[in-house]
Amino acid sequence: MSDTHRIFWKGFFDCSPFILVIAPFGLLFGVAAGETGLDLVETMSMTVLVIAGVAQFTALALLEDQAPTFLVILISLVVNLRMAMYSAALVPHLGKASLKTRMLAAYCMVDQTFAVAIKQYEHAPQWPLKQKVAFYFGAAVSIIPFWYGFSLLGALVGQAIPESYALDFAIPICFISLVAPMLRSLPHLVAALVAVTLALLLAWMPYNLWLLVAAGAAMMAGARTELWLQERQA
Repeated sequence: MSDTHRIFWKGFFDCSPFILVIAPFGLLFGVAAGETGLDLVETMSMTVLVIAGVAQFTALALLEDQAPTFLVILISLVVNLRMAMYSAALVPHLGKASLKTRMLAAYCMVDQTFAVAIKQYEHAPQWPLKQKVAFYFGAAVSIIPFWYGFSLLGALVGQAIPESYALDFAIPICFISLVAPMLRSLPHLVAALVAVTLALLLAWMPYNLWLLVAAGAAMMAGARTELWLQERQA
């Protein structure tokens, strides 16, 4: 087995533990989409085209509240703004790949793929581009097909899943496992604290508008803290 193939499978197995939360997460989305009124084609179209669990759940909640279409799109985009930051973080590692590779990498970028890949790149910065690309797509292959499959399963058999199973536990567990290891600096901690505080204080806002306020304020707080630290060091 070549080094590239070995690294591809390393990426696959490094990211595979997240299947334990992707499975109920996908099932829950399929169930929720059906309860919101989406048919099978609509559910799977959203799953394949958006491929962003939190944004999909946000859109479902807004659709259920009969929010205006532009607001559904706007808030879903804001929820996914973190992908822009993920992309910027990956540029030093994947930025020299071909356009087709970068386009496919952008499509495959989910929280789990990014978290596992960036951690590995920090530990092995000497890897050549080919190996970094192989690791990234290995991680993606361990997540994305399962997201498709379990979303489909939830849409097909959702009504048969007892409510007592409480599949929604997967959402907070998934993001705690992703975010917690990354809270390694003061700006990260400040951003997280501001986001959580405002999310709790503004939960009364209609159409999940608290997401816009909390996310924007958290990013500004984190950026301001980082600038303050740089000024202090200078």
